[in-house]
Amino acid sequence: MITISTRWLRFAAANTLRNRRRSGVTVAIAALGSAAILLAGGFAIYTYEGLAEAAARTSGHLIVARPAQFSQDEDVPLQHGLDDAAALKAALLADPQVRQVLPRVEFSGLISNGDKSTVMVAAGIEPDAEFAVKGPFMDVRSGRVLASGQKLQVMLGEGLARSLKAQPGSGLTLMASTTEGALNALDVTVAGTFSTGVPDLDKRLVYTDVATAQKLLATKRISSLGVFLDRMAHTDEAQMRIQAANGALQVQTWLDQAFFYRSVKALYNRIFGALGLIIGVIVVFVVTNAMAMAVIERTREIGTLRALGTLPAQLVRSFALEGLLLGGVGAALGAALALAVSVGLLLVPVQMPPPPGRSVGYPLQIAIDPLLYAGTLLAMVALAGLASALVARRTVARPVVEALAHA
Repeated sequence: MITISTRWLRFAAANTLRNRRRSGVTVAIAALGSAAILLAGGFAIYTYEGLAEAAARTSGHLIVARPAQFSQDEDVPLQHGLDDAAALKAALLADPQVRQVLPRVEFSGLISNGDKSTVMVAAGIEPDAEFAVKGPFMDVRSGRVLASGQKLQVMLGEGLARSLKAQPGSGLTLMASTTEGALNALDVTVAGTFSTGVPDLDKRLVYTDVATAQKLLATKRISSLGVFLDRMAHTDEAQMRIQAANGALQVQTWLDQAFFYRSVKALYNRIFGALGLIIGVIVVFVVTNAMAMAVIERTREIGTLRALGTLPAQLVRSFALEGLLLGGVGAALGAALALAVSVGLLLVPVQMPPPPGRSVGYPLQIAIDPLLYAGTLLAMVALAGLASALVARRTVARPVVEALAHA
């Protein structure tokens, strides 16, 4: 037996088909609006995930150092560095959620080819572990990557190598202040050149191994330890646990270090939030206009139904159901369109142009987030139903005689 609610739903569906062209336009606009919101939101989510992964891969999910390392400038290199890093590394690796711990020596100075000297920003790393954990975080343009056991070698950013006319096998000199404030120099060999995709960074960046960096700075200290976890979701709990076990040190998360990620997320939230609001308003106006025209055309019909005993609330519900159907069908079609585009971009890759400050593009992908789809569908249906109910409410409340006399 058909229930009353099902009858009203069928009645509302039949009413939407009375003017197929108008209903079709309304559904099309709702579909395009829903698809636009889903595609824009999916692009933002994909961007956030990519930037978060890049930030965590660069610094580590957690960064362990002395508190002064994060808050104070150094008068001499490694003034706030860590002593006995090997013991601390072994203790951190005992944590079941820790995948790898990478030491890092950060310093600056000059690099020279004998005829020309320029400023460098350098990092001492453990090459084998660094490249194994981080993956291909840089594009090797010539030569090879650093390898453990091969001392006094460096990798240069592409711009820096071009400035110094250096190539794999070239001999260069690194100059920097030691931890005692004296000037030290070290002859090194270029193992290879690379590009990070950021031209300004490629003009200054130098990678060498930890031992070479410590020899140049005349110290056994390191700047910090990057802790890589098995999952990013474990970041907060691992931070609290490691911080509690190492009270004299400070443990920051990748998010504390990810200034670029936070800036981009704040910008995109505003841009796509405004875009979603505008699209939502457009859809509401379109549905409102369609339902207003339907109500005006059916004013005498509304009066007849009222005269037969139909309650105003029942008529409002009927028009609200019509709006829900139009919004729901449009949102469902929009979701299908957005899903098809998202899957299509996985099958047929599209390359985006380089963003400002970078020299390489990136693949355009749209994240398929269930919460985003569910929220968008519910919002579209709710807005369409609410707009329809508000439009119908004024007309169904008119006196029956006035409604029957409407021309």
